[in-house]
Amino acid sequence: MKGFQLTFSTLQSRKHPSGEYLSDWLMHMAQTAGIQGVTLLKASQGIGRDGKVRSAGFFELADEPIEIIMNVSEETCETLLSTLKKENLGLFYTKIAIEFGTL
Repeated sequence: MKGFQLTFSTLQSRKHPSGEYLSDWLMHMAQTAGIQGVTLLKASQGIGRDGKVRSAGFFELADEPIEIIMNVSEETCETLLSTLKKENLGLFYTKIAIEFGTL
């Protein structure tokens, strides 16, 4: 199947306006949309859009960088990005054309 790999980058501490952590909200949104194979990766350090170094400290994990990766069809991709745009979250993403399937 041809589609896209979407990668969303955020911080552990970022919250959706509903109060839920943004990473949890995205995972739930993907599950509700029937997207399978979503992966959440936590990084020890990164540089954000603002140019600041973000890292998970020993006592404080709020600044921990997180990536949520989804492999989706073209139709699902457009629907998802349209929905996220309406949410006005300022969420950084990358979109890469891929071929995926199960063997």
